[in-house]
This record gives sequence, C-alpha cells and structure tokens, in this order.
Amino acid sequence: MTADRVVVREVGPRDGLQPEAPIAIADRVALIDALLAAGVTSIEAVAFVSPSAVPAMAGAAEVLAEIGRRDGVVMTALVPNPRGAEMAASTGVVDELTATISISETYNQRNVHMSTEESVGVFGEICSFGLPVDAVVSCAFGSPYEGDIAPADVASLCGRLRREGAARISLADTTGMATPRRIVEVVAAVDGDVGLHLHETRGTGLVNAYAGLEVGVRRFDTSVGGLGGSPFAAGAAGNVATEGLVALLDDLGYETGIDVDAMCEAAALVGSLLGRDVPSPVAHAGPRSRLAIGER
Repeated sequence: MTADRVVVREVGPRDGLQPEAPIAIADRVALIDALLAAGVTSIEAVAFVSPSAVPAMAGAAEVLAEIGRRDGVVMTALVPNPRGAEMAASTGVVDELTATISISETYNQRNVHMSTEESVGVFGEICSFGLPVDAVVSCAFGSPYEGDIAPADVASLCGRLRREGAARISLADTTGMATPRRIVEVVAAVDGDVGLHLHETRGTGLVNAYAGLEVGVRRFDTSVGGLGGSPFAAGAAGNVATEGLVALLDDLGYETGIDVDAMCEAAALVGSLLGRDVPSPVAHAGPRSRLAIGER
C-alpha cells in the first residue's frame, strides 16, 4: 500500500442497516450493487447473527448468494461466534471476517453476552475457519459505562488478539468518545498497523479521522449516508459517512478509488429505502468539488 492510498471499508450494508427496521433482501442487494458501482472495493456486506437479536441482518446467506463473488472486491461478514464463522465460510463468497471484542466489560456483556476474557477465547475459535479475521476492538477510546480506558490496556488486548490469530486490528469508537488526542495516544500505544472505525455521536468523526491520517492510519470503516450505530450501546450514533470521508481524502490528495458523486447517489438510494433523510451533510450538499468546477 503506497503512502497516498487509503482503504475505505464500506460498512453501511451491515453497521449502517443493523439498527434500522428490516428492508427486503433485494433492496439490500441493490444498495450493495450501488456501492460497488461507486468504486468500493472493501465492503462489510452482512452479519451472521441471531435474527431475533438483530432482525435487520436476517438472510445474510441469501444476500451473499445474490451478490456472488466480485473481482477485486474484498467481501466481509461480521460474525459473533464460531457458528457464524462457519456459516460465512460455507457461502464461498466471503473473503474476510470481522469479529468485535470490547475492551469495555459492560458493553461486551450487552453486545455478545460474554465477558471480554470469554470473547478472546471465542475469537481464537473464529480464527480457525481459514478466513482472515479483522479484530474490531470496540470502545477503544472510552466507554459510556467504564469511562476512560488506558491506551496500554487497549494495546494489551490487541496484542492478545494478534496472538490468537487476528490478521488485522481495527480500533472502534463505538459511542463517539474519541477525540484527536485520544486517537493519537491509542494508535501510538498499539503495535503494528491498525484501522479506525469511527462514529459521529459528538460530531468529531472527521476530525478524528484526520488525526488518524496524521499518525499513519490508512484503513477506515465508514457507512454510506452516515448511518449506523450499535443497538446495544446507549447513545451510539451513526458512522462517519463514506462520502464525507472520501470528499475529505480527495481534497487532501489521497487515493481511494471511490467516486464521491456516485456515493452521494448511493446515500440517496438508502435514504429512499429507509423512507427518511440520511444524516450525512455531504450527501445533501454535495462535495465542494462540484462548486469548484462550476456546478451550481
């Protein structure tokens, strides 16, 4: 990966839709097609979770069967346990798994009904299915339940997850408690390459992403339209909007391969599927590049 290349993993079809009322499988597929047409090459498309716990994610295998394999696209599925990993691997479509482990004991119990220690053991089992696994460490920049969490504790958990088999580590600001200072401190504490998964609960998502760029982060999770948020965390709001981050990266000279205007169209599509406006400012105002070339 060159220094000016940033990998943007689109998580809207999973994280974006998970707190919403379920939409039809055909509509989920149409959204994924629109995102891929916009140039997205890394996408968290589904979650293999209990449909009673997260109704919006029911039918993951059907969604993947409709999408199929796409050349040059890394297709990711979130899984909470070995059964989910087995189901994802059996589709023949999934290239990568994500599994969430929280540094916050309270949030981990609310999210997966296990202690963090238990989740580490389960994570090792998830890594045994032959697919690379991105360990997403939630509440990495603070917990609404335990408050501030020492960067050294985050680093310690990340080290354990690497030893259990994690191919990658992503640090998640699950409830929007990160600030640029906290981004710099935690990224500096964690050995090796990390990605960032940021939320806009307190309106600091893009400035936190910028802080991450400044200290060398080149992988980000974002959601079309700025949708998302954990249904199991009090106060959680949507992700950083994909079109917002891509517009910023374009202006800064980074390469993503994603067309921001096509992303805005995808944001309009998901808004129509949900029957409401999406929260992303860029989805509504458009990127400033439109004005720069005379489109008014």
